[in-house]
Amino acid sequence: MKTIIISILALLSFQMVAQYDLTDQQWEQDLRFIQKTIHTDYPFLFQKTTAEEFDHAVEVLSKEIPDLQAHEIVVGFARLISSFKYGHTALGFRHNNSIFRQLPVNFYLFKDGLYIQGAHKDYEEVVGAKVLQIGTMKTADALKAIYPVPPNENDQYFKAYGLRYLSMPAVLHAQKVIPQLSDSVEIVVEKNGQQFISVIEALPSGENLDTQYGFVTQSEDYVDARDQTKTPHYLKNLDKIYYYEYLPDEKTVYVRQSQIQDDPEENIPAFYEKVFDFIENNDVDRLVLDVRLNGGGNNYKNKAVVTGVIETEKINQVGKFIVIIGRRTFSACQNLINELDNYTNVIFVGEPSSENVNFYGDNNRLELPNSKIPLFLSFAWWQDKPQWEGAQWTAPHVAVEMTFEEYKNNLDPALATALSFEDDDFILDPMQHLTTLFEAGDIEKLKSETLRLVNDPQYQFFDFEGELNSAGYRLMNQGRNKEAMFVFDMNTQLFPDSANTWDSLAEGYFKSGDTDKAIELYNKVITMDPAGVTGANAKRMLSMIKSHLEKSDQKKK
Repeated sequence: MKTIIISILALLSFQMVAQYDLTDQQWEQDLRFIQKTIHTDYPFLFQKTTAEEFDHAVEVLSKEIPDLQAHEIVVGFARLISSFKYGHTALGFRHNNSIFRQLPVNFYLFKDGLYIQGAHKDYEEVVGAKVLQIGTMKTADALKAIYPVPPNENDQYFKAYGLRYLSMPAVLHAQKVIPQLSDSVEIVVEKNGQQFISVIEALPSGENLDTQYGFVTQSEDYVDARDQTKTPHYLKNLDKIYYYEYLPDEKTVYVRQSQIQDDPEENIPAFYEKVFDFIENNDVDRLVLDVRLNGGGNNYKNKAVVTGVIETEKINQVGKFIVIIGRRTFSACQNLINELDNYTNVIFVGEPSSENVNFYGDNNRLELPNSKIPLFLSFAWWQDKPQWEGAQWTAPHVAVEMTFEEYKNNLDPALATALSFEDDDFILDPMQHLTTLFEAGDIEKLKSETLRLVNDPQYQFFDFEGELNSAGYRLMNQGRNKEAMFVFDMNTQLFPDSANTWDSLAEGYFKSGDTDKAIELYNKVITMDPAGVTGANAKRMLSMIKSHLEKSDQKKK
């Protein structure tokens, strides 16, 4: 059966509409326009990639252009722009849906895998199915293949916004997920314990998948995997930007805000005035603000939320003000949660945000001279926190992820966790807790607590490896080499597969005068990460040590 379907797909292979009917020279001009514009007007974007790496990628693509089809060249341009890893900096190619057509299925990454959350009614049989293979690739490999195409600010951005690229046959072909460019894509899925193959055909030119805040919703033409007999709070009233509801059993006011924009019926200050008035004048113990769907808007509109929480002492206490964040928490909403973190006693529950804590936003729109593809380049640096508190995302204090079955059955583990949260024995700042034990000399308790916290799912998004590494370097910079070595060594035991932990330990030995041990560990790092940044640093350090030893030998002679 599978062989027959592959043969049919080969017969269905087609040459795309020649909307981008450009010569190689014209494509080359567009490529050089990108390169020159970045270097001349946006060099500050070279933060997560270097100018050298960018230029090398440009030259590689330049050589490939004569052998590529139009859609492959465009996706190559997208990879270049996405290498800056800022969500607001992107190539706007996906809006050309005559070439970059979309499959009528909505992929969603749940805790337990990639599922088809919703689809056009013609493909109802795959709704709720787990995706095992796309084209010629297993799901994990297909996700890895398309990862360089979206402007992924972090892995959460990819989950929220990057999966749309997985539903574009032209992108799948450019990234070698499918062998031929075709209107149809073969996927292997599993549903109700049965595996089967489904061939999904792209929507007609000019049509897009019908989604709202990342979900297909039940309609005349689309089917949602979720049980439609009731609706969880975070999906209620999606026709409104925000709404609130009193949950009497929990004495909680629940607010869902999904944009940083005024609702046409009521602006943000008026809405929150009602919310905080209700809290002050009723039997309310807790406020839960749900911004897990909130992709941003105008961050100047955040003031009413932040000042309202600060002024309402009744809920501005640890455990009484909880904000649910997630993979779609982005842009101006990142500013909101930054400000709430800075100025209130907030507890974050859910998944990390999809924006860096400090980030480049607000883009300029340019057009490539020949293909006319829009190019969006960020120019505004938003920094709500000092640079040493910058991070790839805002991590929740309490991590909660959703399984497909929970989604299907309208369970909301994030809200359930928020409503049941107790701060009696909750560790709000794990590193401060561990630092206190360290400075008190309670080493056995420190070891057991560190191991417990690292393995506790609710802290799964806390960067223990990075924080311990930073703590080790702080100790070393204070001249406390013995203590620094203890922390570095503990980090290697906790994260033995990380080349970076061993690199830091090697540096600790080197600065402590144990050159032989440093050389041994730097060689270990190179074995673990032969082509990576950490491996390159280890090679540099070995070269420096070798030079240092040679000079010492010469002096002895």
